[in-house]
Amino acid sequence: MSRPAVLFYVQHLLGIGHLRRASTLARAMEAAGLEVTLVQGGRPVAGLARGASRTVQLPPAEAADSSFATILDAAGRPIDDAWRAARRERLLGLFAELDPAILLIEQFPFGRRAFRFELLPLLEAAHARRPRPAIVASVRDILVAKADPKRAAEMVALAKRYFDAVLVHGDPRILALEASFPAATELGNLLRYTGYVVERTPIQPAGDAGEPEVLVSVGGGAVGQPLLETALAARPLSRLAGAPWRLITGQGLPDSAYAALARALPSGVALERFRPDFRALLARARVSVSQGGYNTLMEILEARTRAVIVPFAEAEETEQTLRARRFAGLGLIELLEAIDLSPAKLAAAIDRAEARAPASLAVDLDGARASARRLLALAAERAATS
Repeated sequence: MSRPAVLFYVQHLLGIGHLRRASTLARAMEAAGLEVTLVQGGRPVAGLARGASRTVQLPPAEAADSSFATILDAAGRPIDDAWRAARRERLLGLFAELDPAILLIEQFPFGRRAFRFELLPLLEAAHARRPRPAIVASVRDILVAKADPKRAAEMVALAKRYFDAVLVHGDPRILALEASFPAATELGNLLRYTGYVVERTPIQPAGDAGEPEVLVSVGGGAVGQPLLETALAARPLSRLAGAPWRLITGQGLPDSAYAALARALPSGVALERFRPDFRALLARARVSVSQGGYNTLMEILEARTRAVIVPFAEAEETEQTLRARRFAGLGLIELLEAIDLSPAKLAAAIDRAEARAPASLAVDLDGARASARRLLALAAERAATS
């Protein structure tokens, strides 16, 4: 008997957090009996296990900077109408070829507005299909605040028009979606909370055994340079100056910045771009220092690692700050606001984190498997009605 097919669309623009979470979801869906085609629209990311039966790379697009105002193609040029038309046809062709039981779209209509040129036609094609697939949105626990109230109304209208469910990858006891998106109350029973998405497979020992270390990481690395540089300057000011430190820069850190860090590296500090065994490093860390993106923060909670979070807060980015403030208020992490980042304050935060007990509050971290179960049920419902 064939497994229900899922077309899972994900577009990462700056960091790789969206793609990492999608990959975790894809693995859970495959394990639950779904066959996943992961369609990614961002730049290729080496070393990341996708977890899907099939991965399709669309012509890649990325944000020019943290304002997300300009979208660039693979050659670094602003995308134009010809590029949009070619990518739209590629995506619609994939949908027609796959004929999925489930169309799962990450972030839209609550983000990725710049990709309406292909997503609205895709949704129209899905609604015209017979039998029609279940159409589901996949979103984080927090949405980036929008200044224009008309945008919120537009998001709600699109969700009600096109989608059968909105999977919110969070725990409403910790953070309900309306904390960042008050209009979520208008979505009614479309909202389905899944719990937070994090890898739950057993953690294998790190590739290079050693004593517990201070682990500094910045996700994909595109906006992590200030934290990495400040961490190096904070090390001699911390009580943990004599412990080993490890900086993981991410693949998005510019080569020039990586080279500058390497030149300034003191004895006792390791520098790497990427570690496939990051969860193992985190589990053995004495203290984790990071920007607290969704994936890293959930891995910290899963590993019960003492942590300092310095959330990314440039331009209109509010997501990491709102989540970090909430988790700090619950006593789960040490928070250092980006505006307060300095070597002395970071060193003090690291020392406070090292002295505290590990996080103990129960948080629902079963979001990947819960999402897979919900999608499997939706596929069954669609099969029964068709």
